[in-house]
Amino acid sequence: MTKLIDVVESLRVKVSRLIQKNQLLEQKNEALREALAKKKQEVTLLETDLIQLKQKNATLKSANALLGSKEYKRETKLKINSLIKEIDDCIYHLSE
Repeated sequence: MTKLIDVVESLRVKVSRLIQKNQLLEQKNEALREALAKKKQEVTLLETDLIQLKQKNATLKSANALLGSKEYKRETKLKINSLIKEIDDCIYHLSE
């Protein structure tokens, strides 16, 4: 009978340890979920910043092209041609 009691006691101790380990793992899991959520927010903010910087870069390139920078001579010509075409389209629509 004592052997059975020892086995039951041993099982009780092991189950208690497993419950404690499970609680610890759940806490770690929750902490990791919170960290993941924070990282996702950071990624979203960085993606937004990247989009804004790309737009700003495109705007600066266009401005540089319009100013006639030697580096952007071809782009300047293309932009001027594009603007002339838009003006021609507007004149055409106004004359109708």
